[in-house]
Amino acid sequence: MPDSSDRIDRRTALRAAGGLTGAAALPTLSGCLGDGTGSDPNDDGSDAPDEDPPPDDGGDVDYDVEHVAEGFENPWGIAFLPGDGRLLVTERPGRLSLVDPADGTMESIAGAPEVFAAGQGGLLDVAVHPDYPADPRVYLTYSARAADSPAGDGAEGATTHLGAGRLSLDGDAPALDGFEALFVAEPFRGTDLHFGSRVTFGPDGALFVTVGDRRDTDFGPDHVSQDRSNDLGATLRLTPDGDPHPENPFAGDADAADALYSYGHRNPQAMAVRPETGAVWQCEHGERDGDEINVIEAGGNYGWPVTSEACRYGTDDPVAPGHGERDGVTAPVHYWPCGSGGFPPSGAVFYDGDAFPEWRGDLFAGTLAAQYLGRFTVDGDGQDAVVTEREPLLDDREWRMRAVAVEPETGHLYVAVDAGDAPVARIVPA
Repeated sequence: MPDSSDRIDRRTALRAAGGLTGAAALPTLSGCLGDGTGSDPNDDGSDAPDEDPPPDDGGDVDYDVEHVAEGFENPWGIAFLPGDGRLLVTERPGRLSLVDPADGTMESIAGAPEVFAAGQGGLLDVAVHPDYPADPRVYLTYSARAADSPAGDGAEGATTHLGAGRLSLDGDAPALDGFEALFVAEPFRGTDLHFGSRVTFGPDGALFVTVGDRRDTDFGPDHVSQDRSNDLGATLRLTPDGDPHPENPFAGDADAADALYSYGHRNPQAMAVRPETGAVWQCEHGERDGDEINVIEAGGNYGWPVTSEACRYGTDDPVAPGHGERDGVTAPVHYWPCGSGGFPPSGAVFYDGDAFPEWRGDLFAGTLAAQYLGRFTVDGDGQDAVVTEREPLLDDREWRMRAVAVEPETGHLYVAVDAGDAPVARIVPA
């Protein structure tokens, strides 16, 4: 779903998908949020019994909302500095800032890369090396043109980049020293849409990066997301130096990109590691609805666009058969079927803090057009996980939720709001 979609009614969407506790909802099926009509991607054709949603022990938590800092222009990524307490914030036009949550003071960080800031492109996500400050590298994803691309306002060949620099806090002003591009997703495409792009470290120190399909509308088997020889519509696994991970599933395959970890994705804009299992989870945009939550497995084909739960824009026509109708694809553990209103996602985190013990283990994900912070309980592991959407947070503020993070020291939840003059806010116990 495009970022510019009109706001949808979140209760209508939840009831349509069967995930609103206490609503007159359709049944929730094991492993995914189905539409109640037999289109469960995990359906083996048998008659599965209706199941009530599992109880929600965190549904009655009282919280307050505080503004941490304001005046950001389309913030996209947020990340805390380990052991420091300050927060890095990216803004899509190309700015990187350091924010002190205690008093809201902001400092601009010099040395950020030049970006292609148009459409959905610009300075995107941020991650900090897990050994910070011993290794002071800060990683950024961003869209940029090819070196030989002409200047101008159009997307004359742009793609998702990963780069890193060493964060220096010793001088008069903070700076990224020696910033350089570490990986460039090939090929460049002449569009300003669907760059991805989240970056996070896995539990083994590998670096995971999502890349969108660049809005390829050729929905056949030759779509870029089904072509393993390129880096688009994919999850990439890299070393901290930006090289393809040597244990990637297609390493050594002459017909596949070495950096590829999973493929068949449309536009994944949320990614988080589940602490209990170390598994990488993603949320990605569908076409018209069809938004998904996926557990990412090495070598997995997640189906886009040869299988999908979405409909074509402006119609009720399916883009493709559902996941349960095609072999060789990995089904989402949770999805929003066509007609549900969808959940266009951006930013996600598993809650592991102390401020809200009732929420430990829950997945929090922002949604753009629906304008709320989603909370999901998760029972089980891997592809057998049962994911249930609970009552939304912050749904009375008309905020497009772009990024989510947990403050390590306090366990407070932080959100970055996507707007031209936007706040970063935190959720604290009432």
